[in-house]
Amino acid sequence: MERISLKNSPEINEDMIQKYIFENPAVIGLGDLTALRREKVQPAGGRLDMLFADDDDGRYEVEIQLGATDPSHIIRTIEYWDSEKKRYPQYDHCAVIIAEEITGRFMNVISLFNGSIPLIALQMSAFRNGCDVSLVFTKVIDRVTFATDDDEVNEVTDRVYWEKKSTAKMLKHVDTVFDSIKEYAPGYELKYNKFYIGLAINGVAKNFVSFRPKKNYMYLVMKAPADDKAEEELEKAGLESAYNARWRERNIRLNSSSDYMKNKELLDGMIKSAMQYLNALD
Repeated sequence: MERISLKNSPEINEDMIQKYIFENPAVIGLGDLTALRREKVQPAGGRLDMLFADDDDGRYEVEIQLGATDPSHIIRTIEYWDSEKKRYPQYDHCAVIIAEEITGRFMNVISLFNGSIPLIALQMSAFRNGCDVSLVFTKVIDRVTFATDDDEVNEVTDRVYWEKKSTAKMLKHVDTVFDSIKEYAPGYELKYNKFYIGLAINGVAKNFVSFRPKKNYMYLVMKAPADDKAEEELEKAGLESAYNARWRERNIRLNSSSDYMKNKELLDGMIKSAMQYLNALD
């Protein structure tokens, strides 16, 4: 097979490659993606080459470059990512640049961001075999992810640690909420970690719900997909909440256990949905 330059090819252009990837997103090796839009017009001008989605509320803003990466294309990719992120904050956005050559200068520029911009770089190679042309995509740079399940986050502590970090009074509010949850989630126990209080059953962590107690309030955190209706219901109930798309978590602020008891039916419904979401139901 002969390697060829797509940029210098008289018979292959960027639109053909873009169309091929859009119709066959699995070829770029980023998982089970759904194609959403091609040539999406941006409010500030320009067109995003392709927009993809995954099943975990992820959005991928993809730009294609024939030949080597250049500074203007890097900036354009980041601008489109930023625009989509601001317009649709409920999703977890990632910029993707596909180029025939990922240059050393590109690597230097990306290193300046120090992981603050989720970005994936794919090098696209083309090979001719007779009349056929094959494309090979190699991931050169992967997005930086900040895990919540590493040894430090999951470092086991105890109740005394949390009474000092929060207060004994707030821990009693956690107990009240947890005792109520155990009515439909029997067998679970509190597991005291360094940055949150999670749940475990038979010694195995299963954090469909977790607690982050502060001095004067606590966050009830539950695993869940993005859901505008749920946010509206919480707002109507007077509960402050925020959704973290990257970790697929809904954070609900409770000033005390009474906030939970006043809205028990609503919150229990969401917690049961979180159990189902993490396959924690019996």
